Amino acid sequence: MLWRWRDLRADLTEARRLARFQPVEPDRFDPRMVADLPDPARRFFLWAITPGTKLFTVAALEMQGKFGMGDKEHPGYMPMRARQTLASPHGFVWSMRAGRGLRKLSGSDSGSWTRFWLSGLVPVARYGGTSDHRRSAFGRYAAEAVMWTPAAVLPRPGVTWDSVDAQTARVTIARDGLEQAVELTVDHSGAPVQIAFSRWSNANPEKAWRLQPFGAVLSDGRVFSGFRVPTHVEAGNHFGTESYFPFFVADVTDLRFPQLDQA
Repeated sequence: MLWRWRDLRADLTEARRLARFQPVEPDRFDPRMVADLPDPARRFFLWAITPGTKLFTVAALEMQGKFGMGDKEHPGYMPMRARQTLASPHGFVWSMRAGRGLRKLSGSDSGSWTRFWLSGLVPVARYGGTSDHRRSAFGRYAAEAVMWTPAAVLPRPGVTWDSVDAQTARVTIARDGLEQAVELTVDHSGAPVQIAFSRWSNANPEKAWRLQPFGAVLSDGRVFSGFRVPTHVEAGNHFGTESYFPFFVADVTDLRFPQLDQA
């Protein structure tokens, strides 16, 4: 129980640390900020951020859905609820509860650890603190920033955009020796419909760390404090291949910006 309490305490401490990266007096969005971007990226930002919106970059999310513990043939979905603090490029912490009864799984994922418990009593996954884990986690929260904190991926030092085609733009996020490119595809209005990227992962039969396709299908845009984001996400490994399995299917039910009331 003490071990579990320490994990929960670490989750809270990390969420508070990340919240401190929220700008106290942020700029407000002006469409001229994105006028020179590739057309798909420009349309995305005009869809995602209402002019005049304060550009908060740290978000606290609530979500629910299902989490697959199996594979494409036997997905093993469990009902899931989770909360997350997202502060790209500084980090994230995601706390989740899934399943029921004796199959109840809970724990958290962050840039520094992955820790999950069965029934809150038995540790079933504990790893992190390695360069492989850090690189994999960076890919995750870079991609999620594109989905859920558009102000964090506006052009700036360490964030660059280039064109792929008429509907797709690529953002590259770099920090502390790590770099992640994410391709964002939008519809005619600029609404995001999918993201795709090469993620450093060992989610493969060989359990070998390597770059492999990852991606998500996005839909159901909703507005939170001037930001419009996709609230339905279906994500998984081997995106775009026959092996694609959306193990993460979730709906964002709330999105807030820590310190928003004080800013």
